Formats: sequence, C-alpha cells, structure tokens
Amino acid sequence: MKTLRPSDLAREHSISTQAVRNYEQDGFIPPADRTRSGYRIYTELHAAALRAFLSLVPAYGHEASGGIMNALHAYELDKALMIIDGGHSQLLRDRDTLNTVRKAVEHLTSQSDNVHDQTDPGIRTIGDLAHRLRVTPATLRSWERVGILAPARDPVTGHRIFRASDTRDAELAHLLRRGGYLLGHISTVVQQIRTAGGTDQLSSALDDWQRKLTAQGLAMLNAATQLSHYLSRREAEPRTPGAPHGRAHG
Repeated sequence: MKTLRPSDLAREHSISTQAVRNYEQDGFIPPADRTRSGYRIYTELHAAALRAFLSLVPAYGHEASGGIMNALHAYELDKALMIIDGGHSQLLRDRDTLNTVRKAVEHLTSQSDNVHDQTDPGIRTIGDLAHRLRVTPATLRSWERVGILAPARDPVTGHRIFRASDTRDAELAHLLRRGGYLLGHISTVVQQIRTAGGTDQLSSALDDWQRKLTAQGLAMLNAATQLSHYLSRREAEPRTPGAPHGRAHG
C-alpha cells in the first residue's frame, strides 16, 4: 500500500500540514498509523477522505461537513445521509424563497400602493411571521430596529401588525441574510423597495444569490462524487486494528 506524508495531502489542496493534522484530530479523516518514531503514515484512503471532506464544505458548510464525516467514521451511514438530506432541503427552501421575492419585485409597483391598506388580507402577528420564516421574534425585532421592517401597530393593543408588504420585506431580508449580506445593506435595499425608488440594487442582489445557489448545487454534485469514491475505497480496505466491527475503517 502506497504511503503518504502529511505534506503530500496538504500540497494537493494548498493547505498546511497542521490543517491536515487538525482534520484528523476532529475525525474528518481516519486516524493515521504511526512510525516507530511517531510520524504519521497516511494512505490513499486518507487522501480520498480529505478530498471528500473538502468537497463537502462548499456544499453544506464546515459544521455539517464535519458531522457527515464523523458519522461515516462512526459507521452511522443513515445519520450522515440525514445531514446531507437536510442540506438539500435547505437549498430547495432558499430557491423557493428566491422565487417568492422575485415575484414580489415583479408586482412591486402595484403592491406599494397598498402598503397602508387596513384591509390587507396578509395581516399577521410577529409570532406568525417568525414561524413562517423559521426565525425568532427577537430576530424580527432586530430587523425592525435597523429599519428593515416597519410594521404598523394595533391602535388598541399596541401589538405589531405585519401585512403582505411586511412579509415581502421580511422574506427579502431573510434571503439576503442567508446570502451573507449585512443588516445595513439589507436595510438600504428594503427601504428602496418600500419607497418604490427602483429595483436595480435588489435585482443585482437577487442575481448574485442565484449564482450562489447554483454554485452550491454544483458543489453538492461534486461532493457526492468524492464521497462515493471515498466510501468505495473504504469498503475495499482491510479493517484496521481497533476499528469497529463491520466494514473496513481504513
């Protein structure tokens, strides 16, 4: 079996040898054997594991990717697949939200005339809106403080009233936050929409996020290929001492 040094694995990905050791310590690649003098001995199996982990990161994020590899090395395949399924579900939700916001922009002019329409059928509470977006009411209050949301108040109870236009603004804010935009930038965009002062900035932001979603989808395809390759190689490896019973640990 061909043996590799930490520097061999690091060089392929332009990372440090310390990063390789850290990934091993965190369980993202299998434990390495040691020489009598204590040096790590890696193999093509470790190289395949590292390729798999690093391909997962742009697809699912660092934390989820680590969870996938940890689950695989604990021989909990279904747990790993559940994390992967969750990533695909989130990407689909992001695409749905993006489509919703695009449709809102298409009808922005007609909607802006009804911002203060008291008969707006979209009236909902802060709890309802938080549940719709899967965020906390505290998050919506923070968005209100920076001007992203501007809900009306019930004249009797003083409770916030979120109408269809507020829901549109909240969905837009949620989308852009997931895209990495700062609250100050989001506030500028939303206020521009609210005053119907033009949608060029919004369109640019949505196009940028569309490109990110496309890139993430392609990253998921690449990660699936690398992960399948790693699992196939691991199946062919003899079980190392101390590995769990069952298929080879590597």
